[in-house]
Amino acid sequence: MRVALFVTCLVDGMFPEVGQATVTLLERLGITVEVPLSQTCCGQMHVNTGYAELAKPLVRSYAKSFQGYDYVVTPSGSCAGAVRHQHPALVPGQQVPPTYELSEFLIDVLGVEDVGASYPHRVTYHPTCHSLRLLRVGDRPLRLLRNVRGIDLVDLPDAHSCCGFGGTFAVKNPDVSAAMLADKVRHVRSTGAEVCSAGDASCLMQIGGGLSRTGTGVRTVHLAEILASTA
Repeated sequence: MRVALFVTCLVDGMFPEVGQATVTLLERLGITVEVPLSQTCCGQMHVNTGYAELAKPLVRSYAKSFQGYDYVVTPSGSCAGAVRHQHPALVPGQQVPPTYELSEFLIDVLGVEDVGASYPHRVTYHPTCHSLRLLRVGDRPLRLLRNVRGIDLVDLPDAHSCCGFGGTFAVKNPDVSAAMLADKVRHVRSTGAEVCSAGDASCLMQIGGGLSRTGTGVRTVHLAEILASTA
């Protein structure tokens, strides 16, 4: 089985620990992970902002970088959704590499729900919009978290509501974004959790900023980091 990691722009540039945790986790499960150095952006930001033509070279580059792999795994429901739903429409007829969000790969491909993780903290989970609505990952992340030793997993009120990030949506609609974020932060605080987790670093960046500015003391930790932990 040839497996490649699609790091994503945000993880590569701002949250490298998420990519490292993904590799650590997969290697613990017996998977040899390759990281093609030619990979770049998937083009999602360009498409969502109205620059579809500029995204097409990135789509072609993605297909070339990951050609020949049995599976491409990414710690991002947002980017996995873009590859599977945007790429076929942007470059019709081009073969799309088999790209999976991390929880999909663990459960659907490896058939694993207990990854041997340990994380003795009170955690609440935010299901990101693209993972829910594009990929339809359902409860896969929660099934993985429930098998983590020592975790105190608590439900997040109104969990399926957006955090207000949405890429350039937060830039173009700052007031609406801030209002949505305020609701999300309030719900996270109500759980008494030490940690808010999600499967997308972009949403955690948004939520983490809100939590930090309001002095909650709640940390944001990517799903991959929790599943990679054996502390």
